[in-house]
Amino acid sequence: MIYNIFRTRFIQGHQTMAYPAGPAPAMPERFAGLPRLDRSRCAGCAGPCVDACPTGAILRADGRLRFDLGRCVFCRECEHACPTGAIAFGKDYRLASSSREGLVVGGANGEPNAAPAALNPDASGLYGRVFSLRVVSAGGCGACEADTNVLNTLAWDLGRFGVSYAASPRHADGMLLIGPVPDNMEYAVRETYDAIPDPKFVIAVGTCAISGGAYASRPECLAGRGAVVPVDLFIPGCPPHPMTILDGMLRFLGKVPD
Repeated sequence: MIYNIFRTRFIQGHQTMAYPAGPAPAMPERFAGLPRLDRSRCAGCAGPCVDACPTGAILRADGRLRFDLGRCVFCRECEHACPTGAIAFGKDYRLASSSREGLVVGGANGEPNAAPAALNPDASGLYGRVFSLRVVSAGGCGACEADTNVLNTLAWDLGRFGVSYAASPRHADGMLLIGPVPDNMEYAVRETYDAIPDPKFVIAVGTCAISGGAYASRPECLAGRGAVVPVDLFIPGCPPHPMTILDGMLRFLGKVPD
């Protein structure tokens, strides 16, 4: 049996993806990335798409539509509701931002397709070679946790970038926060944050951790009322694709171009 395992692995060859030295893996057909607005087709009605959004992620200001990726659950309901077909979700996985404001795309500058900036000079300087994260699942459904854990598989091999998950917050450089943070998890999140030595960073993974997502209106959802702890990197998605998470981390650390 062991022989067959080794033989199969030998035939398969090198399984870890070539990224970032080579191209990133192709996104699946159902993947919804950065939303794009075709202004030549947009009627400016701001009706069906806004009404269809379950989380209030479509904003209208100065006569233009904006997409708040921090609220978006990438359900594509706005895309289906638009009567002129002006909204389309592309395959761009580069969604992470080092600021909450950076997640609002499609602003008055007329450029709705620019990827948010993720680079944190402090992080890239302090943790340019190694970065250890304590993962905290605070009321999540398990989807963001699953896609985060995928990064430790052979195909992704997160460790080759010097990034690992720590068993104790005292051994971590930062926190990877997942979930809408219900009030019964507030103490655990704050205690974990306080236990991480300074200087430290927090990465919020998934729309629930950023804004509360579908639970934002619930009174027990603290993420829907603002950040429970200071956040340095926001990675939106419901759940974010592993490539979105990896790209955000690497750009945050300055390991790939921002």
